[in-house]
Amino acid sequence: MDARLLHVSDLHVGAHQQRDAEQALARLVERLEPQLVVASGDLAHRGRSQQLERAAEFLRSLGPPVLAVPGNHDLPYAWTRFVRPWTEFERIWETTEPTASAPRLHVVGLNSVRPFRHQGGAVSNAQLERAAERLGAAVPGALRVAVLHHHLIGAPWRAARKRPVSRRNRVLGTLVDAGADLILAGHIHQAAVSERHEFEVVGDEARAAVVAIAPGLGQPRPRRLGEARGLHIHEADADAIVVRTFRWAHGDWTLGAERRFLRS
Repeated sequence: MDARLLHVSDLHVGAHQQRDAEQALARLVERLEPQLVVASGDLAHRGRSQQLERAAEFLRSLGPPVLAVPGNHDLPYAWTRFVRPWTEFERIWETTEPTASAPRLHVVGLNSVRPFRHQGGAVSNAQLERAAERLGAAVPGALRVAVLHHHLIGAPWRAARKRPVSRRNRVLGTLVDAGADLILAGHIHQAAVSERHEFEVVGDEARAAVVAIAPGLGQPRPRRLGEARGLHIHEADADAIVVRTFRWAHGDWTLGAERRFLRS
């Protein structure tokens, strides 16, 4: 494969101890050798400095470079969320909308979190324009990836408050038109992977793209129907994008599903 990345989401560091899963993930990374680790938000459970620092320490300890975007739980749970929402996140990660490149791989992050919304997310026109410019900077032939916290697809049994990002069709269409081959998110703590033509009515001339939601890396919450603990490995060459879902079972990360999508 020309490109390989590890996608994790919703670590919720501070909610539970998960040393065994972290150690097993380090072994998986050593075996699969991804070029990049992508973390699509909710790194912390309550947006506290020590939680964000612990999450960063763990992600960086895996070895490959890390690209992280914030989730709604990475906001401070205090009045500072309205006046200095990203001070701590940017202290650790420098920006809420990073870009990372590796051979045959180009990844662009977007901040879909809004301090005045508890669960919902949005991406502005200005953000989409910047993301399109950054996607356009990829070298020819690279796998172009966009990452945000709030999902564009999701399982139908999730609670109504876990809605997709606002203006989902516009966000999706703009990113795909800008060249995104793969769009990653989290937020719903469930795995979902689809090709654009599977869930959106578009003409034959419209570009295809794979949209993938990573299950939560943190421990599933009691009484939350359908929540899973897992992660995704995304691989691509000139012909196809392959998404492998690993779930936490019997003390290790176990392959649960593999999906292959032809590249247009």
